[in-house]
Amino acid sequence: MRYLSANYIFPLHINPIKEGVVQISEKGEIVNIFESRTKAPKQKLEIFEGVLCPGFVNVHCHLELSHLKGLLLQKTGLVDFISKVPEKRNLEIDDIKRAIIDADSTMQKNGIVAVGDISNTNHSFFIKEESKIVYHTFVELFSVNKDKAEIVFNKGMDLLNNCPNPRSITPHATYSVSEKLFSLLKEKNNGEIVCIHNQETKSEDELFRNGSGELYEFIKQFGDLNQTGISALQTSLLQMSKQSKIILVHNTFTSKKDVKWTKENNYDTYWCTCPKANLYIENSLPDYSIFDTDTLCVGTDSLASNNSLSILEELKVLKENSDFDLNTLLKIACKNGAEALGFENLGTFEKGKIPGLNLINNLDSVSVIA
Repeated sequence: MRYLSANYIFPLHINPIKEGVVQISEKGEIVNIFESRTKAPKQKLEIFEGVLCPGFVNVHCHLELSHLKGLLLQKTGLVDFISKVPEKRNLEIDDIKRAIIDADSTMQKNGIVAVGDISNTNHSFFIKEESKIVYHTFVELFSVNKDKAEIVFNKGMDLLNNCPNPRSITPHATYSVSEKLFSLLKEKNNGEIVCIHNQETKSEDELFRNGSGELYEFIKQFGDLNQTGISALQTSLLQMSKQSKIILVHNTFTSKKDVKWTKENNYDTYWCTCPKANLYIENSLPDYSIFDTDTLCVGTDSLASNNSLSILEELKVLKENSDFDLNTLLKIACKNGAEALGFENLGTFEKGKIPGLNLINNLDSVSVIA
C-alpha cells in the first residue's frame, strides 16, 4: 500500500481536500481517501509539493497523423489545413509507426491515461494492443458523394472489424458526410459512442444556412451538399441516433443558441475543446461560458495541428480564456473525459478505480506518480 499526499488532492467526485491523503494498492487501485495526514501511517506517508489529481483523459487525438508535426502552416484556416493534410500524410509506414510510438510514449509521460483516437487507417492499431494508455478508437468515415456512400461504409466496417476494442464507427464532420452516409452510420449504431468535428470554422454554418462561403466553395467539388437552412450542428444531430452518446469536437464557432437547442432536444452530448489546435488552425477559441462544465472535456487533436500532446498545456490555454477554477479545469481534463469515452474505471479518486495519479505544480509541470 502507498499513502500519497500533497498540498491538495483533487478527487473530482468530491471537493478538493487540503493536505488530504490517497491510499492506493500496488496495482494503483484507490483504496481510501483521508481528509487528514494524521489518519495515515506516518512511516508510509509520501508527501509532495503541488496537487494530486487522476490521470488525464485526451478525448480527441489523431495518433496516425503524428508524423506531420511541423509540416503544416499555422493560422491559415480550416480549408487550407484540410486541403494540405492528404498531400502530407503519405510517408513510409515505418516512419509513420515510429512517430506513433513516440507520440504514445509522450502522452504517457504527460500523464495521459486514456485517449479517444481517430483512425482513417489501421496504422495506429498496433500500439493500441500494447500501450499502457487505454484507447477508444473512432473509425472515421467521410464522403460527400452519395454514390460512394455504401463503398465508403463497407470499407469502414472492414477497418472497424480489425480494430482493437473499444471501438466505434463515426462520421468525420457535417460538411464531409453525405445524407446517405449519415443514414448508413445511424442504421449501424446500436448505442455506441460517436464523435464528430463540429463548427470548427465560421464558414461551416454559412455552408448549411446559405450555400455560400469558403468551405462551401471547397467542398462542392467533391459532391452535392445538403443546404438545410439551419446550423451545421443541428444539421448533423438531426441525422444521428439519440440512443448514442455524441462527442462534439472543437465547437470553435458554436453559438449559445445551438447549445440550448441540443439540450432542449435531449441529445446526450459532450463538448470537446482542443484549444491549441483551434489557435493553430483558425486562431480562434470558443466562448467557454456557453458550455455546461459537467459535459465539457478536452483533447489535443493531432501533431499536424499542435506542437505537443499535453493536456496540461491545453488547460493553461483554457485557464487564460475562461473563469474556470482549478477544480473545474481538472474535472474537464479527467472526470468528464472518462465519462465521455465510457471509461468507468478512470477520472476520479473513487474507491475501486484505477485512475492513475498525476502531480501538478501550479500548471507548470506534471509528474506521473502512479
